[in-house]
Amino acid sequence: MNESVLLIGSVIFICIVMKKYIDKIPIPSLIIFIALGMLFGENGIFRIVFNDYAVVNLICSVSLIFIMFFGGFGTNIRRAKPVAAQAVVLSTLGVIGTAFLVALFAKTVLHLSWLESLLIGSVISSTDAASVFNILRYNKLALKYHTDSLLEIESGSNDPISYMLTALTLSLMSGEAVSIPLLLFTQLSVGIACGLAVGVLAILLLKKQAFHSQQSYTIFLISIMLIAYSLPAVLQGNGYLSVYLCGILLGNTKLSQKRYLVHFFDVLTDVSQVIIFFLLGLLVTPVELPAVLLPAICIMVFLTVLARPLVCTALLLPFRAPLAQIGVVSFAGLRGAASIVFAISAVLSGVQTRYDLYNLVFCIVLLSISLQGTLLPKLSKMLHAIDEDGDVRKTFNDYQEESDISFIKIHLDHTHPWCQKTLKEIALPKDLLVAMIVRDGGTVIPGGTTRLQEGDLLVLAAKEFEEREHLFLREYVVDHDHHLADVPLSKAPSEHQKLIILIKRGNETMIPKGNTIVKPGDVLVIAEHANQ
Repeated sequence: MNESVLLIGSVIFICIVMKKYIDKIPIPSLIIFIALGMLFGENGIFRIVFNDYAVVNLICSVSLIFIMFFGGFGTNIRRAKPVAAQAVVLSTLGVIGTAFLVALFAKTVLHLSWLESLLIGSVISSTDAASVFNILRYNKLALKYHTDSLLEIESGSNDPISYMLTALTLSLMSGEAVSIPLLLFTQLSVGIACGLAVGVLAILLLKKQAFHSQQSYTIFLISIMLIAYSLPAVLQGNGYLSVYLCGILLGNTKLSQKRYLVHFFDVLTDVSQVIIFFLLGLLVTPVELPAVLLPAICIMVFLTVLARPLVCTALLLPFRAPLAQIGVVSFAGLRGAASIVFAISAVLSGVQTRYDLYNLVFCIVLLSISLQGTLLPKLSKMLHAIDEDGDVRKTFNDYQEESDISFIKIHLDHTHPWCQKTLKEIALPKDLLVAMIVRDGGTVIPGGTTRLQEGDLLVLAAKEFEEREHLFLREYVVDHDHHLADVPLSKAPSEHQKLIILIKRGNETMIPKGNTIVKPGDVLVIAEHANQ
């Protein structure tokens, strides 16, 4: 137990520290995490023997819930509206069509049984949103014709259909008496109903301001997310569909703490992806992969060159989609974590297959991320599908719906130079606006002729500072033991690449000079260069 916790903690630490360097490598970063898991594994340097499929299935399934929820939470429905119908068709009929074409190939070329062929097709029929948008975000690729929004909704919502097909095929392979229409109806109807009901309930509670802190919001949403998945699963419904719909409802509702929540779940999703791909790499035994490498290559090539393009063309042409969009969507069908997690579920079910299903799907996913992920930006450029004036971040709720305005307050005492002046007499920068004046317990709506008085509290609005990759603003409180306490800044020890740009002392804000003496209780605002 202790060794496992130490291992997971160490891996998360290594991955987080390495992330900014990994992002600069021109290959999908998820491959690095898989390779790291293999490095720790049985045939790697550390030779850790790990084959507990049940533990990996549990951890990866929970992580996938977070990924699915945040996929829905970040989906901007308004921006995606022009391509919503196409995305839904691709995430339903597209998944089914892809599964059956791959099954036909496996039956005809690999001479597998129909059910085993259908199982392989079902497991790998969904695309991976995390893989696609890691690539688009890193390369800052905004795509024409709302293709980025189309890919976001399709890849974010097709896992439930793939899971449903996998569950259905496993039931047939295990000899269970199952009514296919009833199973499909129950999976979809219960999943949709629970997702909408839990989402609406959460919105009502959030709008009533039932929580008093950002931490309470976060814990509440985590509980909602887990309920949205588990409730329909208990009722024989589709938990992944439910949690995705719940995320869409919450993400497209105006919430006071949305920016904080987005940042929290963004980090949590990144960690979930790291854990999933590391564990999948740790679980695989590399010396066993050659036995499935040839069929994996055959299936991956067929899936990429024929199956996915045929399905996308057949489903998008009726919408009069441009050929460039069809080409990008066809090639952007990267396989990912969900496919391997579904393969683990199949292994745990005990069904017998000619090829080791986990190893087979692992190779397919690894090939897909490596080749398609690396070549997607180049293909998009070749097809002239890149929107040079666009921004892929606009497909996410946190970019469009959150204001970049910050508010600051200034107290006016009798010594303040603005006292007894009108606002039009004050030379304020054009990007700085007096939004409100609090006076004698009341509120004054400011105008050019408004005269400022002693005791006024001014609320000013301006665009917030956007932290850059290597530049951050930090606040430090000076206590009595601080090395800067009671020291003029001209005599303070020089700090490499650090600059004190502001000192807050009580209600006073000072621009520091060389003769400024830092006092205990001062708040120093410091600009830091991260890599210096």
